[in-house]
Amino acid sequence: MKTEKFKIIQFIRELILMIDKEMDNFPKKDIELKNRIRINSYDILEMAYEANSVLDIEYKKLTLQKMIAKIKIVDFLLNLSYDKQIINIKKYYKFGDKMDDIIKYATGWLKSF
Repeated sequence: MKTEKFKIIQFIRELILMIDKEMDNFPKKDIELKNRIRINSYDILEMAYEANSVLDIEYKKLTLQKMIAKIKIVDFLLNLSYDKQIINIKKYYKFGDKMDDIIKYATGWLKSF
């Protein structure tokens, strides 16, 4: 299970790097959307580290549930970016694949308790 915990953190780090790289051409009028995507993705990383380090199982479960909710928020924001034609379908699917991996590992981690 330890490998899974670190694997999920690696997926989150890769998502953050993708967001930083792929979001360079955001229009100024939608800069708040870009900032929310970035902030929420950093929050996901923070929650993963927190869940990995706390010993209280109930708090760990709650943190993982919040992390999954944050991932869904990032997905919504990226979908909004696609709807506004800020990112193309290829980028949207690329982000979606990475988030699917994160959710898969997070739910697996959650079910392990």
